[in-house]
Amino acid sequence: MLIALLLFSGELFSQKIGVVLSGGGAGGLAHVGVLKALEENNIPIDYITGTSVGALVGGLYAAGYSPAEIEKLVTSQKFINFTKGNLEEKYKYHFKKSADNASWFSYRFGFDSVFVTNIPTNLINSVPIDFYMMELFTPSCTVAKSNFDSLFVPFRCVASDIEDKKSVIFRTGDLAIAIRSSMTYPFYLRPLTVDGKLLFDGGLYNNFPSNIMSEDFNPDFIIGSVVTGNSPNPNDDNLYLQLRNMLMTKTDYNPSCENGVVLYPWSNVGIFSFDQAQRLIDSGYVSVLHNLPAIKERITSRNAETSIAVKRNDFRKAITPIVFDDVVIKGVNRKQADYIRKSLFAKNKSLTIEQLKKRYFRLSEDDKIKSIFPLAIYDSITGKYLLEVRAKKEKVMVLELGGNFSNRPISDAFIGLQYNYLGKKALTIYSNAYFGKLNTSVLGRTRLDFPGKTPFYIEAIGVYSKWDYFKSSTLFYNILKPAFLIQEDGLGEACIGLPFGNRAKIAAGVGLANMGSVYYQTDNFSDIDTADRTDFQFAYGRAEYELNTLNRKLYASEGLYINIRGKYYNGYEFYQPGTTSNDSIISDIGHQWFQLNGKIDYYLKTSKLIKIGFLGEGVISSQDFFKNYTSSILSAPAFMPTPESRTLFLEKFRAQKYLAGGVKLIINPIRNLDIRFEGYVFQPVQSILKDKFNNAEYSAEFLYRYFSGMAAIVYHTPIGPISTSINYYHGEKQPYSFLFHFGYTIFNKRASD
Repeated sequence: MLIALLLFSGELFSQKIGVVLSGGGAGGLAHVGVLKALEENNIPIDYITGTSVGALVGGLYAAGYSPAEIEKLVTSQKFINFTKGNLEEKYKYHFKKSADNASWFSYRFGFDSVFVTNIPTNLINSVPIDFYMMELFTPSCTVAKSNFDSLFVPFRCVASDIEDKKSVIFRTGDLAIAIRSSMTYPFYLRPLTVDGKLLFDGGLYNNFPSNIMSEDFNPDFIIGSVVTGNSPNPNDDNLYLQLRNMLMTKTDYNPSCENGVVLYPWSNVGIFSFDQAQRLIDSGYVSVLHNLPAIKERITSRNAETSIAVKRNDFRKAITPIVFDDVVIKGVNRKQADYIRKSLFAKNKSLTIEQLKKRYFRLSEDDKIKSIFPLAIYDSITGKYLLEVRAKKEKVMVLELGGNFSNRPISDAFIGLQYNYLGKKALTIYSNAYFGKLNTSVLGRTRLDFPGKTPFYIEAIGVYSKWDYFKSSTLFYNILKPAFLIQEDGLGEACIGLPFGNRAKIAAGVGLANMGSVYYQTDNFSDIDTADRTDFQFAYGRAEYELNTLNRKLYASEGLYINIRGKYYNGYEFYQPGTTSNDSIISDIGHQWFQLNGKIDYYLKTSKLIKIGFLGEGVISSQDFFKNYTSSILSAPAFMPTPESRTLFLEKFRAQKYLAGGVKLIINPIRNLDIRFEGYVFQPVQSILKDKFNNAEYSAEFLYRYFSGMAAIVYHTPIGPISTSINYYHGEKQPYSFLFHFGYTIFNKRASD
């Protein structure tokens, strides 16, 4: 009886230890090392309170994740991705991606709001974080029946109510929402509304919730981990410190009980430098080891080596997989809710978290949806979950501005305007225009998206473009001057598209088009001469497969692009000779042919400093010659591997059948700066040659081949690349050129594409 009494009294009067974790941005990852060291040294952790990243780390521990599992999570590429607002590559949805254009930025607005209300309130995309928070915390929250005292370790976190200027303490409810609210750093993450209050980062009013630890749990000893401090005094030159002092209340970083210790791990990193996770974890671990003798001297309780693992295992045994059997949509009207429902639950079948994730991230990439937030609600009768999606429709209008500025007269301005409508289906009406000496172009497009398990779209597109290679040939450096040449393209097309997995799509379409060219067949012409004119008016049908994971729309350095396109042409060539032509007869000639194009652009990341890219391209065609050599060359497919080559008319790099390819070496010495070396070979099956009558003829097979290359320094600004390059084109009279440009040498679709 005496022994039993002693054992009972030992349990009754054993010390209870509380751990308090401060906020502090990426520096808060040091808390992982603190928890790891405490557990390895058998120091009990009976309660946890945390703010911001401290709430995330503490919440993961309270949810039953071991320090090793938390360390693995926060050092993973997945974690780094969602702290930047980036989806994992496998979840990006190419089907919703619009065709690339020269825009630098876009501005969304509505007719029912003013300018200020259209400014974005968050720096990064919150969708990945929101979903993973639900995935990480929902199972444990369900086991605890939404009572934070019933988690693996009792837990509290705080957020900030900026309307009433006070802290909000989370003791019950949805664990994911509580932690996500606590870490909503202003202008970084989209704020959440909980019980009618807009909540932000808990660190605004209480960055070290030791008072909550004392009031709610009254532990015998507090171990605090602090990775930040109060803001320095503001000055008139530092806007950041001014805002920080206006927003944040000074915090007392001392334990709110007589018995306690505060650790100060090294955390001198940027507030969003989450890629420094391992260094921070190690610093937290070392800070415990340095203070371990003092901690052990004051804490007499110890966890047995196996007891914590057994307790964690017992808690996690009750966790069951998340399976959703229904969805409810809030925040939008009935028709819009129907569109979202069909995108997620096409046939009302149950979905695992992984099955839902794929569809959810697809929906998040829809440009008609501004934001979505998931909430999993457990049904104790069915054992499954109801998915509640809080959605917000995007603004109806999008304005795009951009272009390209260059040392050559290929500069242009770009403007685009888009109207979005979301109902049971999604409607997009889009138009853009390019204005420049080289290219003037206007595009109009209407697209209707149909949601479902296999979504699809139908689209109508019209394009007019004019290419004036004569005006754009007046160079600062007199090189690569072509003969007089103006091309006018017009097309109208109707097509249908379907996704092919997440990263690719397939499309098929039919259309009518005209390729008009005005040209001289000789360099020796005067002001009184008239040019030849060729118009090819045709109908076509096309089928196309496209996969695109490239990281940039120009000067890419990561990812993969594959395009395979088959196209059938059937039409008439109308030829009107000019005064310098050897022919004086107006004629029309019928042409029909099939053309198959293939292209692959792949980047291999060999190290952080160096990347290698490979480009391969080929064309097979049954095309015949047009009336003369120039019109035949103009109608032939072209190999244009570099940004500058897209702005030049290079006869040697055109053929009806060819193979081409090359290698790219990309050196990345500092962030956003690339040094690029690219070399290519162009191998026509049969080169198109000019005979003495200016007609076209074939060379012997594989007789000629041509080389091109580029050496460039490219800096990627937030709105577009700045590039300086030396370019080489084998076979030209002056093969070298110099190009400086800021922006994009990207143009609208042409009739020959």
